[in-house]
Amino acid sequence: MPRQSATAHELNRVGLLAGVPGETLAVLAKRMEREEVPPGTVLVREGEPGDRFYVVFAGMLSVTQRDFGGRSVLRPGDYFGEVSLAMDMPRTATVSAITPAVVASCDRETFDELLRPLFADD
Repeated sequence: MPRQSATAHELNRVGLLAGVPGETLAVLAKRMEREEVPPGTVLVREGEPGDRFYVVFAGMLSVTQRDFGGRSVLRPGDYFGEVSLAMDMPRTATVSAITPAVVASCDRETFDELLRPLFADD
């Protein structure tokens, strides 16, 4: 199955990326790998090293943390994985698909170059 890129249109619907300039969004879209995930798929596991940043295009994902119990839900337009990359620490939660979902992710290099500024404390 050929690797599918995200589209700038899809990325533009992610709140975090709404203010990103068009050229940057186009570069980001080419570098982000889009994937369809079946229910039950674990995308990131708490405690493991993090090497990708994710955005949610479709479906619902659950976020669970060992020490805090309960769980939250990610929906289209949400994102995850930034804490691990921005702080250079292991994953802080486990994220898995509740329904069939579509996500796109990029590697650390792309995150550092194009996305890290969005998480800078100004």
